[in-house]
Amino acid sequence: MQTDKMLVGALEVCSLPDLGISDIKVRVDTGAQTSSLHVDNVQTITYRGKPWIEFDIHPDLYHVEEVVRSKAPLKDVRWVKSSNGAREQRYVITTTLVMGPRSWPILITLTDRSEMNYLMLLGRQGMADQLLVDPSQTFICSNEID
Repeated sequence: MQTDKMLVGALEVCSLPDLGISDIKVRVDTGAQTSSLHVDNVQTITYRGKPWIEFDIHPDLYHVEEVVRSKAPLKDVRWVKSSNGAREQRYVITTTLVMGPRSWPILITLTDRSEMNYLMLLGRQGMADQLLVDPSQTFICSNEID
């Protein structure tokens, strides 16, 4: 079988350049439909006459004092069933994901993932026919050691 999809592991490193984030560890989850990102201090604003979202990102789980303030156009507000089975309303944005040598736009929901091991989860929609996942491996395309 020949494919042009990039092989990734269950954990990878990616960047979100539109949000000013580089080298964030992400959990690649084929069981999740939507991608999510941990954010704090979410505010809706009007920017250039359109609804936008402003928020804080902590790109390093182990150094939460590091904060990046970002903003993005509001794409949608939708109900999402979280990993614990609870439904919550989340803001949705579109941003560029860079993983390994590739980049593509993804929809991502903004939520509180502070109780999770990884601040970002990449779901099936965010994989966008770009990736093949080997769940037995980690950091394949980023060459990091777990």
